[in-house]
Amino acid sequence: MSLTTCNVHFSQQSDKVIYLSNTLLKELKLSGKKTVHLKLGKEVITTAVRPVRRQGNHLYLSAGVRQYIRVPKTGSIFVHKNGENEVQIGPLIGVLSDAGYSQSDSQPFGMRTNFIKQIIRSGDRKAFLFGFTPQDINWQQETVLGYFLNSQGGWYRKTVPLPDVIYNRLRSRKAETSNYIGSLRERLLRKKIPFFNWGFFNKSDVYKLLDNDPEALQHLPESVAAPTSEKLKQLLEKHHFVYFKPTAGSLGVGIYRLTYHPKRGYFARYRKSGKNVLLRFSSFNSLYKMLQARHGATLSSYVAQQGIRLVEIDGCPLDFRFHMHKNGKNEWVPAGIGAKKAGKGSVTTHVKNGGSLMTPEQALSRAFGAKGKEILENAKKVSIKMAEAIERNYPHRLGELGLDIGIDKDNDIWMFEANAKPGRSIFKHPSLEAEGRASVECIVDHCLYLSKFQGGNS
Repeated sequence: MSLTTCNVHFSQQSDKVIYLSNTLLKELKLSGKKTVHLKLGKEVITTAVRPVRRQGNHLYLSAGVRQYIRVPKTGSIFVHKNGENEVQIGPLIGVLSDAGYSQSDSQPFGMRTNFIKQIIRSGDRKAFLFGFTPQDINWQQETVLGYFLNSQGGWYRKTVPLPDVIYNRLRSRKAETSNYIGSLRERLLRKKIPFFNWGFFNKSDVYKLLDNDPEALQHLPESVAAPTSEKLKQLLEKHHFVYFKPTAGSLGVGIYRLTYHPKRGYFARYRKSGKNVLLRFSSFNSLYKMLQARHGATLSSYVAQQGIRLVEIDGCPLDFRFHMHKNGKNEWVPAGIGAKKAGKGSVTTHVKNGGSLMTPEQALSRAFGAKGKEILENAKKVSIKMAEAIERNYPHRLGELGLDIGIDKDNDIWMFEANAKPGRSIFKHPSLEAEGRASVECIVDHCLYLSKFQGGNS
């Protein structure tokens, strides 16, 4: 397979002809060919080939060709030859999202619109990139009515073939468990269209995935899904400190920090109405009755996790969000790392709960001094190892993970949670803007890898 880049132009010819500059004809080894199969996404047309005198790599598409395979725009794009007689342009990459509550003509994906714009702009000279919602797919015609960006940053709609690869950023757990989305994913699988990420994780999913993976288990706190009251009591007596959290929760909502002091009793710390609450109980039974009164039957959807005595700054625990990506070489890399310091008396390090965001270098130099760099490099290695372990044990395609990592006072590294669709709040820190751009570039490069469009000569 040969792969290069070319400039695509539109000609006004109505016949089914493509015109290639002599340089491009030689590059693709098409000299002397009368016809080729031209492919975009999942659509293919048989077309005549004509040479055109022009320096550089140029491809002119007649109206008859581009209307049939629905080429969305002109500009720089990859082109490669499959076998003897097929030429593919693209790739055609779709970012799947939903409209959201604040949808408008200028914000078709609500709060996600600006992020999708970043992805499209990052890949502008590498691929045909567009955003779309599940309702934009026409399964009968095997097309998508996509949202493309013009040079002024405004949106326009174009119908294109089913894409080469799809990056899934549906934001709703409820939508992802619907029959409609389940059917959509199965159809894409049947058509062999790479689709990542498959869906949200529940907290208990990750522990079950890694339960028999010795390499991963050494970095996982002991965790029990839906613990009985007896099991929760055992964990507290064993570890003296347990996090109790909803399996489908996010942003620290509904999390309890439970502590057992043999001489002082049981303590529960949690957040209520924007404030930190600390309660003391003389017995485990009275602690558990409080949990039952607050949550009732939903306690069965909670996970109990061994508490880890994390390294602290100013007496406040510190943990880290590692934003992991598969890159253009199909390797896991930590594209961005944010350090989160808990607020005074807070259960979690979430910024909304009074926590503060720092760069990992700032945090680790304060916590460990000169050893901070070495500890950060070790944590990066562990983050890659954990991402590889999750991927190894997960039945669907992954390309992005958010790992919540902690470092204890003995410098041991722990993974508390893995998110298949991590938020991007760490990239709002002024010192992490470059990492935010690197994260977006990883998304585009991994799409190029999955679509088999990579490398190329300008």
